[in-house]
Amino acid sequence: MTAAARPKIPLLLLVTIAAGLGALVLVALGHSAAERNLILLCLLLPVAARAGLRLGGSGTGLVVLGAASVAALGWLVWTMPAARAGFTPAFWLLVLGAWTLGWQTCAALSAARPRGLALQRLVGVAVPLLFGAWLLLFWELACRGFAIPQVLLPAPSQVWARILSDWPTLLADFRQTFLQSVLIGYAIGCGSGFLAALAIDRVPFLKRGLLPVGNLVSALPIVGVAPIMVMWFGFDWPSKAAVVVIMTFFPMLVNTIAGLDAAGRMERDLMRTYAASHGQALTKLRLPAAMPFVFNALKINSTLALIGAIVAEFFGTPTVGMGFRISTEVGRMAIDMVWAEIAVAALAGSLFYGFVSLVERLVTFWHPSFRAR
Repeated sequence: MTAAARPKIPLLLLVTIAAGLGALVLVALGHSAAERNLILLCLLLPVAARAGLRLGGSGTGLVVLGAASVAALGWLVWTMPAARAGFTPAFWLLVLGAWTLGWQTCAALSAARPRGLALQRLVGVAVPLLFGAWLLLFWELACRGFAIPQVLLPAPSQVWARILSDWPTLLADFRQTFLQSVLIGYAIGCGSGFLAALAIDRVPFLKRGLLPVGNLVSALPIVGVAPIMVMWFGFDWPSKAAVVVIMTFFPMLVNTIAGLDAAGRMERDLMRTYAASHGQALTKLRLPAAMPFVFNALKINSTLALIGAIVAEFFGTPTVGMGFRISTEVGRMAIDMVWAEIAVAALAGSLFYGFVSLVERLVTFWHPSFRAR
């Protein structure tokens, strides 16, 4: 077995040795039975991780690691103290062992290569979910254990409580920003960029005249454009949609032009030998070849549109909207509400990006990048 193929045991052994020494010290100091139970559980976590590594990348090993990691995650949530005084050395020792187990589980799942397509998709979903759960848990532990003020960094539990209590306000902000400003501006910006690319491809001199103008527009700072759009289109969502149009136009234009030129010379010559017109060559050859580039622009713009709309709302908006809420709640020092808006925006942007990626898979199923998976 080569050095690259060997399991990474040294880190695990070091953590186990440190946990064992810490357990001996704490037991010698005469801690309570509950703390000794935590120490025992802490020692068992790295052992479970090492057992999973010894089983290799087999399905049994992955199940052992996954079950142990979920159990450790649930145990930490169940036994987490509410105040800083409850974070004893025994509990931090448990956190150290649980971190080792979570790390090894994510590493083993990432390196696994299941045979079935369903198992591959399950592992692909399990890794980010498990990693995200551990990240949120350590965020919560840090906020409680080190008594971080809420005004600096609220705990995830506080953000979740704010989401539940102010859900109608968050929903109204989501409707104003995402459903109106983002989606409408995204559709207009991407559609106009696509049509402009077709026009540039048909009329060659536009490539020299229009592309530099588009490059200039894309370089405009959003903090300078947003107030101008507010003056032109008013304080409501049309001005925010106009900012989104400016931000999404140029990426779609450039990617579509590059995609239209992606068809090979041999394929173009073949279309000429068939006496195909410009429209026939465009629909039968060049547009299908450009689809990966077009969807690349759509995915980039799915995040740019949300960022542009939120930033534009800082420069004038009705009393509703994600950007408006963030700016006002920061002034009121309600940082948990700010993080609640950030969480809603991140979730909406991720789902939007995932939807575009799903449509891309359905449209460009023939592309080698999807056939190889």
